[in-house]
Amino acid sequence: MDNRSKLAIATAGVAAGVFARRMYQSSRERLIGGSVALITGGSRGLGLALARRFAREGCPVAICARDEEELQRARTSLEERGARVMTSVCDVTNRSQVEQTISDVTAYFGRIDILVNNAGIIKVGPVEAMTIEDFEEAMNVIFWGTVNPTMTLLPTFLERNRGHIVNITSIGAKVSVPHLLPYSAAKYAAEGFSEGLRAELKGTGVKVTTIAPGLMRTGSYNAAMFKGDREAEAAWFSAGASMPGLSMSAERAACQIVAAVKRGDAERILTTQANVLARLKGVAPGLTQDLLGAAALLLLPQRSADKRQTPGWGLANLRSAKMRALLAFGRVAAHRFNQRTA
Repeated sequence: MDNRSKLAIATAGVAAGVFARRMYQSSRERLIGGSVALITGGSRGLGLALARRFAREGCPVAICARDEEELQRARTSLEERGARVMTSVCDVTNRSQVEQTISDVTAYFGRIDILVNNAGIIKVGPVEAMTIEDFEEAMNVIFWGTVNPTMTLLPTFLERNRGHIVNITSIGAKVSVPHLLPYSAAKYAAEGFSEGLRAELKGTGVKVTTIAPGLMRTGSYNAAMFKGDREAEAAWFSAGASMPGLSMSAERAACQIVAAVKRGDAERILTTQANVLARLKGVAPGLTQDLLGAAALLLLPQRSADKRQTPGWGLANLRSAKMRALLAFGRVAAHRFNQRTA
């Protein structure tokens, strides 16, 4: 058999394997049409992409966020796509507001079947530019913002012997990335809560899925806060979260997350780069951190302890011709997913 025939057989074998895997995954997917989904942080970015995807599956959706104007824009966007939607102004760090939102959504739709804990914040900068308050804020929004809705809704799920909790963590919950320390620390906490919760709820009928996205094109750099050398920090983060090849489109991410929910997956890491990084850290944790540290030094050789912070949309100097070219896809995503822009 010549090499060309061997190559053809090998290619056919790989294709057959991919097809079989997809068929197997499809066979595990349950129908979720009619299930009521509550998405925290659902007014923009990945939360809004998820709301659109759940609605496309036939799910009534409830979205909550702190900004009422942002929520109304998101609601209009969803209704234009034929979604049945409810909005609620809610700060997920405030337990009483969370309880009221869950009560209101339950009264409006009759029940909640799927809870997506997506609300989050991100601050970018070196550790010397961060304050204790930065860590507290990250923990309040990312960790307690996951725990509060979960613990409020869990008794109802257990009483019904059904329900699905989806916790959006990050590759930052697998590998602590330099210049994202408060974010990564809080995401690690949320990851631990999510993994332990799934184990504890085994056999109750309540499912838990942990989603760890890598970089995504949602325009989120506009809402991120930058400290230290703010322009340099914003440049590396914004470019990474905008460029195809480094980041995943929000639509593709939402599609994969909803598919993971339909299958009842324990965990899904999004993007090839995030999967490689997580596996490298599992095999060689010290080497992984050393490589990340070297990359940080290469990108940001000058460190600054400036504790002032500026949102991405407020950094007008990033609108240079070079940065505009690098952020082209990010700007498109920002407009599509209700992110404030400069």
